[in-house]
Amino acid sequence: MEKMICFLILGLIAGASSGLVGLGGGFILVPALVLIFGFSQHAAQGTTLALMVPPIGLMAAYSYYKAGHVNMYAAIFICIGFFVGGYFGAKLAINIPKDILQKIFSITMMAVGIYMFFKK
Repeated sequence: MEKMICFLILGLIAGASSGLVGLGGGFILVPALVLIFGFSQHAAQGTTLALMVPPIGLMAAYSYYKAGHVNMYAAIFICIGFFVGGYFGAKLAINIPKDILQKIFSITMMAVGIYMFFKK
């Protein structure tokens, strides 16, 4: 029961972060599952991907849609690409050693953060 409450709180934090700045799964959930809950990198990534199966962002996306901030054309084609790319990315990731996968994840997060910080 205690772990369920902790997972619910983590979900609330990730959901609020996702709705606020578009960062939830990869930025909040994966590190929290690894560092706080002791998941392996593979299990954290797999669990986060499993969250996307139901339409979890539907309410947040609807709020943005009502405000005129959703490009449905882009969303549809990105979704199709994500669907196919996710499959191949997962097939590749499960064969990468845990330590290497964690380093790839960390470097990717840092590189994107640095790029966005200095982008004009």
